[in-house]
Amino acid sequence: MTAASVHKFATIAVVGRPNVGKSTLLNALIGYKLCITASKPQTTRHRLLGVLTRPDAQLAFLDTPGMHRGQTRALNRALNRTAKAAADEADLNVWVLDALRHTEEDEAVGALLKQQNKPVVIALNKVDRIADKTHLLPLLAELQQRYMPVAIVPLSALKNKGVDNLRDRLIELAPHGEAQFEEDEITDRSEKFLAAERVREQVVRLLRDELPFSTTVEIENFKREGNLLRLGVIIWVEREGQKAIVIGKGGAQLKTIGMQARQSLEGLFACKVHLETWVRVRENWSDDERALQRFGLDQI
Repeated sequence: MTAASVHKFATIAVVGRPNVGKSTLLNALIGYKLCITASKPQTTRHRLLGVLTRPDAQLAFLDTPGMHRGQTRALNRALNRTAKAAADEADLNVWVLDALRHTEEDEAVGALLKQQNKPVVIALNKVDRIADKTHLLPLLAELQQRYMPVAIVPLSALKNKGVDNLRDRLIELAPHGEAQFEEDEITDRSEKFLAAERVREQVVRLLRDELPFSTTVEIENFKREGNLLRLGVIIWVEREGQKAIVIGKGGAQLKTIGMQARQSLEGLFACKVHLETWVRVRENWSDDERALQRFGLDQI
């Protein structure tokens, strides 16, 4: 086999603390909006596979929940388990750091990655917010000395700047291997899963800060009729008072969630969508192992 014909394959976990830009970065890396995004921590709750296929390489990215500390609910424990399992499984890890802020949770992620003895690439995100890039030099030197990554790539995931450099570096680092997914395969998740995530994205974006952590979304009906997709969706909350907030005065909030979710779903599935939404209460579901099992949140 000649050097030009060598094919590469790698599984790459995108890890970091909550709300640092992991999902936005994965979307930019594969060139497709697969992961939902919001400016609130713990938007990502699942390990989500996103596949990038090129003639010479295939990269299987794993989006992960943010690794966090200080919360003891069953849901939080499950999210941390999911993130750690993905990092364990990967051939190499992309550690996303905020160029403007370093926290104790970042330190905890760094300590975990050191234990794994796997190649780590630091994606230093949000550098577009730093006008004088020379201010980055001391930070780059400190990160290199403390964590010994195989590369540090400054970038802006949101503005898609520097992402090409990261993608190229990851292909260089990937081991030789055959493609594991079909050329047109982007993820291994079902359409029902992706639909639920698009609805939950609007719930997270539109509701006040604390409420999204107490909500989850379940697809009750999913039926295609020609160019029409009929969806029945349940938004679960933990208390009656939360149900009233999600519905809003005269049903206005729920109507807005449904309208924006429908627009997103029509873009995703390239068809008309008829969406019905209901809000139901399951007391303290986020600290109930059986509820997490029902909603698929216990899966690593």
